[in-house]
Order: sequence, then C-alpha cells, then structure tokens
Amino acid sequence: MKRCYLVCYDIADPKRLRQVFKICKGYGEHWQYSIFFCVLKDLDRVRMQAELEEVMHHKQDQILMMDLGKDEASARGNTIALGQPMDDPLEGTVLV
Repeated sequence: MKRCYLVCYDIADPKRLRQVFKICKGYGEHWQYSIFFCVLKDLDRVRMQAELEEVMHHKQDQILMMDLGKDEASARGNTIALGQPMDDPLEGTVLV
C-alpha cells in the first residue's frame, strides 16, 4: 500500500546536502528548497530511509519524514500555499 510523506531536511554539509537532494529527487516531487512530497510503497520508504541514513551525519543533520496518510488527493488538497501557488504536477502533461 502506498502512503504520502512530506520529507524535509536540514543538512550541515554541502556535499551531503547534494547527496540527500539526489536521493529525495529519485523518490519524490521537489516542492521547495529542502522539501519533497513522496508517494511511497512501504518497501520504497524503507529503501529511501536506508539511503538517507547512509549519507547523513546523525549528529549534525536532520531529516524528517512526515506520514500524511494514504490518500494522495487528500494530502495534496489539505496543503495551503501562502504567496506563490504550488506547481501542478500534471501541468503540461498530455494524456493520449
């Protein structure tokens, strides 16, 4: 079963920051500077967490994986954007 996660991070070292960004980009949608929205199967969440734990410094860095539930539409719909609107992930997508 898939669940929605908001992944936020504060990484002290630029090299580790790039590594964490690359891992997160492989699993989710980049929303803001250090924030990703991910829809993950249980196994993918475990893999992502293991990859992140491998590159982070556990005393200097912090990564938060907030479980938003299993309903992607609800997770997206309950998000309030102040200022600039959020990008629509389907914008520009053509279904044939």
